[in-house]
Amino acid sequence: MAERFNLDDAIRKVPDFPKKGILFYDITSVLTDPDAFRYCVDSMVKLYKGERLDAVAAIESRGFLFAAPLCDRLGLPLILVRKKGKLPGKTRSKKYALEYGEAEIEIHEADIPAGGRVLIIDDLIATGGTVKAAADILVEGGATPIGVFSVIGLPFLQYEKALAGLPVKTLIEYFGE
Repeated sequence: MAERFNLDDAIRKVPDFPKKGILFYDITSVLTDPDAFRYCVDSMVKLYKGERLDAVAAIESRGFLFAAPLCDRLGLPLILVRKKGKLPGKTRSKKYALEYGEAEIEIHEADIPAGGRVLIIDDLIATGGTVKAAADILVEGGATPIGVFSVIGLPFLQYEKALAGLPVKTLIEYFGE
């Protein structure tokens, strides 16, 4: 793993998206840069190879892309956290607030390891609402969320309030303008 990789250079910044006044941090540019993607995966492995984990829960959809190689390298099951209506089996779901309205996510009930320690992964953590909903589902299913990993963190949106008590690790943070 390259110890000194400038991840910021690999992240595309898109002004005024999805609306005027918002600077969007686009993770897709990391996916088109093999060195940047490898750096992210290698960094996750380094962070979690010594951690006692029973599974990884990945949030749709870009969280899947980062969690899958980690699960492969560490030999862990991958739990999909999907938007409501995308999973065919019996699910547990949770609604959560968005800036304008609400959303709902779900996890296959059979995929939640009762008594298991689960890491939650997403590509970017902003307000923490989606991650909190995923953690709540895991707890309701009998698992213990042990932390959150995200490539990008936006602490100026105060995700730590929503995720009180849940350790968050990121590879890069942006602090607003």
